[in-house]
Amino acid sequence: MIPSLVFDLETIPDAQGLRRLNPEWDTGLTDEQVIEAALEARRASHGSDFLPLHLHKVAVVGCVFRDDNGFRVKTLGKADDPEEVLLSAFFKTIGHYTPRLISWNGSGFDLPVLHYRSLIHGVQAPRYWDMGEDDRDFKYNNYISRYHNRHIDLMDLLAKYNGRANAPLDDLAKLCGFPGKLGMDGSQVWKAWSNGQADEVRAYCETDVVNTWLVYCRFRLMKGELDRQAYDAEVQLVRDTLQASDAAHWKEYMATWDAG
Repeated sequence: MIPSLVFDLETIPDAQGLRRLNPEWDTGLTDEQVIEAALEARRASHGSDFLPLHLHKVAVVGCVFRDDNGFRVKTLGKADDPEEVLLSAFFKTIGHYTPRLISWNGSGFDLPVLHYRSLIHGVQAPRYWDMGEDDRDFKYNNYISRYHNRHIDLMDLLAKYNGRANAPLDDLAKLCGFPGKLGMDGSQVWKAWSNGQADEVRAYCETDVVNTWLVYCRFRLMKGELDRQAYDAEVQLVRDTLQASDAAHWKEYMATWDAG
């Protein structure tokens, strides 16, 4: 079995970066005040407070890992780890296992953020960036090309690479009979994080990668890569794994799933 790594980021505004680019804000303001000033400026200039991707600081990296040893879901590192520790852990996992990456909008958001933030911190990721220089096979199938399958952006693929046809993960997960998002979405992450709810943000990210994995399993069924028996076994493996956990977010997730 080729290992599969589903990934999802939760990000917060980069207060230090905002100060560097806007020296007028480096005048005794707290991080929260700098960020609020940047969000207000962005709303005034663009009608939205969504910051450019290079100013999204990675706070959480959520992962599902599926290989011959089973199914695991976790967030990398600890809530107070420096950003570069999280970035290094993610790319070291790729370097060690060479997994197939699976995401929902990873090409449009998560990977560009990882690229920019790794560049800023000087994080090395030679396996990820290989396009045939070290491994000849990577010339024809690598992580960087949009149309190679070492990274499958499921949203992009299902929309046939047409941004106007993109669908939200939450909608697709629920329409397929899975729980979808619980209690939070990406727009609420900064507020929750700044209010000291790091554990809740990490739990939310974990549920998102499980939703992505389940929708990906349904895609593999549609594609014919899994027959019905194999698909049912994959879904049951997820259920069994989550039911064995005492974590509150998994109890809520399973209750929502069972309620149908």
